[in-house]
Amino acid sequence: MELRKKRHTTAEVFTSSLSDIMFFLMLFFLIVSTMVSPSVIKLTLPSATHHQTIRKTEIAVSITKDKRYYVNNKEVSLAEMEPVLASTISAINKKNEEVIVVIRCDYTVSVQELVNVLQIGNKLKIKMILATKAPNA
Repeated sequence: MELRKKRHTTAEVFTSSLSDIMFFLMLFFLIVSTMVSPSVIKLTLPSATHHQTIRKTEIAVSITKDKRYYVNNKEVSLAEMEPVLASTISAINKKNEEVIVVIRCDYTVSVQELVNVLQIGNKLKIKMILATKAPNA
């Protein structure tokens, strides 16, 4: 016969430092997520009711509202754009991939600036499309 009381032990998990760890993880991911951006150049795109996504090799051409030109986030002048595009396209064509140039221009840019870039694409015989944003975005 056992007359002694059995000792009941309780398990405790101290979670006081867990909230600090979660806070630092959240802060870390917020900071890192703001650094990752597909297009570093800030533009306000024109809106369109119908949009289409492409799954081919893209070359990004950006035109800012102060008429600065970028090819794949590298600033170039309008005169330098044709040779830079030609060399980029020839490097991609060696890989047997289809190339599409996506033009991202600010909605305040004049049509002539856009036509100048389109003429370069026409001269190089490449497909060019104009990036727009969805009307509710």
